[in-house]
Amino acid sequence: MSELYVVFKVDEGEYVLQAADVLQMESFGGATKVPGTPPYVAGLIHMRGRVVPVIDLRRRFGLSNIEPTLDSRVIVVQSGERTVGLLVDSAREIMKIPPEGLQAPPAWMGGDGAGFVKSVAHVERRPGEKRLVMLVNFEKIIGQEGIYGDERHG
Repeated sequence: MSELYVVFKVDEGEYVLQAADVLQMESFGGATKVPGTPPYVAGLIHMRGRVVPVIDLRRRFGLSNIEPTLDSRVIVVQSGERTVGLLVDSAREIMKIPPEGLQAPPAWMGGDGAGFVKSVAHVERRPGEKRLVMLVNFEKIIGQEGIYGDERHG
């Protein structure tokens, strides 16, 4: 049975997250910077009664920084006890991917971003038109140490 995924873009790449892990998606109106956090942490936002740390995926992936646009979105993801917002270039689509459609990324992928991609899928956008999407590894993105450097704050 196919599962639903939220599709988002960062630079030229198309990525997916399991829709079951996504709490909400909102436009990005800025974040309050927090001293001492890693450079990829955009800051904190207040969203529907909760304070959420936001990770800028462009910075986390080691890409050039750009100013957020009207298309920029914060995807709020829940994983266990952690709730984190992911700042992405755009997100507008939900798609189904069958489990057999996901496969391990090529073993030679390395560098600073090694491990950010858990799986890849070659999916059909329209009849006869295929595209490659990457399932992100949320745990790798937020880091084992948490975005505050340890778990006492998160």
